[in-house]
Amino acid sequence: MSQVFDLVLKGAEVATPNGLEKISVGVSNGRIAGLGKIDADGAECLDLGGLTVLPGVIDSQVHFREPGLEHKEDLESGTRAAALGGVTGVFEMPNTNPSTLTADDLANKLARAKGRTWVDHAFFMGSSEENAHALAELELLPGCCGIKIFMGSSTGSLLVEDDEALLKVLKSGRRRVSIHAEDEARLRERMALVRDGGPVSLHPEWRDVEAARLATDRILRLARKAGRKIHVLHISTAEEIPLLAANKDLATMEATPQHLTLAAPECYEEWGSLAQMNPPIREARHREALWQAVRDGVVDVIGSDHAPHTLEEKQRDYPRSPSGMPGVQTLLPLLLDHFNAGRLTLQRLIDLTSAGANRIFNIAGKGRIALGYDADFTVVDLKANRTIEPDWLASKCGWSPFEGKAIKGWPVMTIVRGHVVMREGSLLGAPIGEPIRFQETL
Repeated sequence: MSQVFDLVLKGAEVATPNGLEKISVGVSNGRIAGLGKIDADGAECLDLGGLTVLPGVIDSQVHFREPGLEHKEDLESGTRAAALGGVTGVFEMPNTNPSTLTADDLANKLARAKGRTWVDHAFFMGSSEENAHALAELELLPGCCGIKIFMGSSTGSLLVEDDEALLKVLKSGRRRVSIHAEDEARLRERMALVRDGGPVSLHPEWRDVEAARLATDRILRLARKAGRKIHVLHISTAEEIPLLAANKDLATMEATPQHLTLAAPECYEEWGSLAQMNPPIREARHREALWQAVRDGVVDVIGSDHAPHTLEEKQRDYPRSPSGMPGVQTLLPLLLDHFNAGRLTLQRLIDLTSAGANRIFNIAGKGRIALGYDADFTVVDLKANRTIEPDWLASKCGWSPFEGKAIKGWPVMTIVRGHVVMREGSLLGAPIGEPIRFQETL
């Protein structure tokens, strides 16, 4: 007797752990239940001829601004943008208002997400001197993807800058800790460069290479001392890469599509403060070093660092203009375009957008197309030629530095646990996002 599935994908090339295979995929109860030649009788059947099915893309660094800053973004609009961009899961950052520092803060975010999110989600717990003693318990709460340390300027009490406080946080718990590595003392010292204003092109001069290198070097030494694994976010300099490559037993590394695509000074000349983010977009030599790190396998994951601000806020005179740009919706289109330009293989793209996040954060049941895993799929047309148009963008902030950019390769369908939530640029049904599960918290 043949198995009856809820959903069958057929006709596509499917990216399994074996490589691209021309097979069908059967889904039952939200999980992958069949791979190969499948009898589709009784099931909803999607004929995906000419398309490619990737493991669902996971964006492991987004700022969706809720609670407290919903005029920029909220959980519904942020996950809507994610789904339209082919992303099936997101990890959201703790620098909201209030910051995510307690079990109640996390519970509040999870409650807000219920019934309003288009994709699956988890939330980072922020670290501070005040909650360091509780982090070992907080990091194991369901719906928490781990602990986040801000070594450089952040909001409220989220800044953890001195060695004693950093060690206290690192020694509290066992899951991998995510790090924003910029040296706060150097940032304060160099603030005089921009305090009285100036062009936004000064941003990478103020938050210079040495500010990033110093912080990454220091957190590696402290993590080694504490015996704690770390994940260093949005690496922006050539100088940090050898440090991370020499400590792969301890540290994983994230790059962003922005740092892999843009370069100074051109980005500031074209986009002004819309290109302003922390750490900054730097000269082309750093971008080329990041691409070499991708080819060498030093980069473990791509995260968008989706950090929206309104146009009104971004148009303030520098340095009062806030840092950050939207990116969750454009993450995959940009990477597909880089794939088509020969800068990375499809297998490497998959590793950076799904398998890498699974490996780094110990996600349960996501990150690959294999029996028993969640039926999360990102369906792409590798040959499609599209343009990133303003009316496609769903973020509340209403802009992107990549508007008008021609792209080859495009997400055409987003499937979350067997539910088609996006097809050909349209959202379908109602938001069905659920908390992502992790091996440590099951």
